[in-house]
Amino acid sequence: MQRSRFIALSVVLDGVFVNVAIVGAFFVRFTGELPEFNFSAYAALWPLITVVFLVTGYIYGLYEPERMENVWGVVRAVMQAVTLGTVLIAAVAFFAGPRFFSFSRLAIVIAWVFESIALVGWRVVALHLTPIKWPEQRVLIVGTDDVARELAFELGERAEWGYRVVGLLARDVSDERLEGEGTPPVLGVAGDIAAIIERYNVNRVIIASPMAQRESIEQIALTSDVRVEVVPELYEIFIGTVDSTVSDIPLMEITGAGAPAWFVSAKRAVDIGFAIMMLVVLSPVLLFVSLCILASMGWPVLFVQERVGKNLKPFKVIKFRTMINDAEKETGPVLAVEDDPRITPLGRFLRRYRIDELPQLVNIVEGTMSFVGPRPERPEFVEGLIWELPSYRERFRSKPGVTGLAQVSGSYATTPERKLKYDLIYMYHQNLLMDVQILAETVRVVLTGRGAR
Repeated sequence: MQRSRFIALSVVLDGVFVNVAIVGAFFVRFTGELPEFNFSAYAALWPLITVVFLVTGYIYGLYEPERMENVWGVVRAVMQAVTLGTVLIAAVAFFAGPRFFSFSRLAIVIAWVFESIALVGWRVVALHLTPIKWPEQRVLIVGTDDVARELAFELGERAEWGYRVVGLLARDVSDERLEGEGTPPVLGVAGDIAAIIERYNVNRVIIASPMAQRESIEQIALTSDVRVEVVPELYEIFIGTVDSTVSDIPLMEITGAGAPAWFVSAKRAVDIGFAIMMLVVLSPVLLFVSLCILASMGWPVLFVQERVGKNLKPFKVIKFRTMINDAEKETGPVLAVEDDPRITPLGRFLRRYRIDELPQLVNIVEGTMSFVGPRPERPEFVEGLIWELPSYRERFRSKPGVTGLAQVSGSYATTPERKLKYDLIYMYHQNLLMDVQILAETVRVVLTGRGAR
């Protein structure tokens, strides 16, 4: 049985068995009958009862299979969770008012016995018939100090949970130490980390001394798909949160898994609804701008260009034309610069107030762009930027946006390096509130023309 399925099964079965146990307790208490006066209190409270017992189960680790080391560990955790849940339900029934005072106290006590037996029983049967299959985690530890060795020992003790420590990495050649009995081998130095990750098929890296290994952290976090964690020092604790522990050693993950599915879905729904509304509301503006471009610059009105989107997939971005025709005929593909002579007077006005971006509402509706995200770049530049800035590839894990943190924080023609920093800040910390803040700042930029040239 997969770990995730076991957790889901635990939540569902606990909710079912808790309520079955209480109904059974009523049958025992009232010798095979369910008197309406007494049972109605339970019928009104059963959703709350279910939530309370699931929360107490969470508190005592019933949904963390790693903590269920043996049968006695299961019994102990279930007894603690059921006891706390019973006390809380008894308190609710007593203090919630006359309507719930008819909840039989004896039935609550009998239910405690039934719940304990049921929650222990199904777990013991399930773990013996379909034991949990832990996914293998091949762990590489960067460091050879006492903390690194303690991590290696503690993870080795958890081998039944899928942990496999492939070895340690020294800070440099002079830092390599003699291996003690039972200690994983020292496979090399931190500078060889990329090659060692590939050679030993590593999928999790723990860095025991992060401040001393900054270059290694950046290299693997931005160019590999492995999970990277550090043992935080005081500075990291100030700016982040501890995500997990091994024994009593705190770990902080620095390679996020990206935005959660609910956020992506919610953002897409908002994108579609808001984009359609804006297309309708701004249709007179779009028509007026089109006529102005046609009168001052001629045909075409729109500028369609290939850009690179999420997962490096190309798409066609739509903008109002702001440059002269055949602007790159003599120069070839080049980035826009401050006071670019190719931009027409009307085009400069459209860029200043970001009006040239309005046709990208169509891109949002079709799903190739979002309102907020890293700005899409041209394929002619992407290859060179990835070669020059290896971390540039990271920005393509997110759908490109009409506006972004880089656009509201920097100038129109700021350097790719600075834009990338803003893009990564957004991608690693994005949330709905940040999106709202960026959109609000975009409105301010549009109204003031700040940052555009």
